Amino acid sequence: MDFYLVLGVEQAATLSEIKRAYKRLARRFHPDINPGDRMAAAQFRRIAEAYQTLVDPDRRRQYDAVGYADAAAETVSVGFDGFDFSVGVSGASTSTFGDLFADVLHPRGPSVDRAVERGADLHQTITVGFEDAIRGGQRDVAVSRQEPCRGCKGAGTLHVEESRCLHCQGSGAIRSARGHMVFSKPCAHCGGSGRQRQTRCPMCGGQQVAMRSETLSVALPPGLADGARIRVAGKGHAGRNGGEAGDLFITVHVEPHPIFRRDGDDLHLVVPVAVHEAALGAKIDVPSLDGATRVRVPPGTQSGQRFRLRERGAPSPRDGRRGDLVVEARIVIPPLLDERSKELMREFGRINNDDVRQALLHHKGH
Repeated sequence: MDFYLVLGVEQAATLSEIKRAYKRLARRFHPDINPGDRMAAAQFRRIAEAYQTLVDPDRRRQYDAVGYADAAAETVSVGFDGFDFSVGVSGASTSTFGDLFADVLHPRGPSVDRAVERGADLHQTITVGFEDAIRGGQRDVAVSRQEPCRGCKGAGTLHVEESRCLHCQGSGAIRSARGHMVFSKPCAHCGGSGRQRQTRCPMCGGQQVAMRSETLSVALPPGLADGARIRVAGKGHAGRNGGEAGDLFITVHVEPHPIFRRDGDDLHLVVPVAVHEAALGAKIDVPSLDGATRVRVPPGTQSGQRFRLRERGAPSPRDGRRGDLVVEARIVIPPLLDERSKELMREFGRINNDDVRQALLHHKGH
């Protein structure tokens, strides 16, 4: 596992760049943000392991020195040619007794993991206008994801003509001396065979994948509501060792409409109704997704009364069936601009004042 690739940084990245990359990825893959998502949890563990290694200067130097070579399951043999437990041995490459057993008990280099591993899912958020969400269509989405390396076709290695392993000189083992102690371990480059049959892919460093950016054309089904999620199969990170790719999940944020309010697949609309229209009845034009629609307001309509227009609402993204348009009447008082209008209103009040009060009291009594 290439820790730099996991965090998406260059090998020469500074400490601040590593920390920024870790914070960005941790927010995306943290188990609390992706409850029940085992792939996200596994990716978060890899991110945490990479971060802990690269922010520690000593561990990073050790990791850089080992490189990205796959190490076979190691059995280490130790030869004792006499002991020197002191730490006063001179020389820049001299190791202490504790350093030696740290290598024996915790061998350096990444271990081989050939288990089939599904790629991690990706998550994106896009914003669309209300009418675009109702109509549906296509939307271009830019994603950066891991794809199988083109150099090795996702294998991580390239086959070469068989030859003697140059790292162990054909012996199949790497011997090291620490003070008066000598130990050996199988060569990680040839798996202990002493023969070189394949080499690590130079394009991906043996990691089987490489980061690439691309623009996807994503289909938006008609009638998407705010918070809807679209799944694009196979467009997450590539799997390893033959594992399938993860998926891309797109969360859609729909901008609010200035006059329509959505409730499920129903659309709600408040329209002003003049006093005389409410009292005498009228036919009024109201906006809808299909253009102006005529609604009959019956005599005696009260403010807040609702009228339902069947199948004039939003289409369902599941089966295309449309909801309803619910029109709520809101009675408005017109401005009285002349004495004639004021006199008529006074006369109307004198005639209907008692009736209005009695109707109100009767309504409260029930």
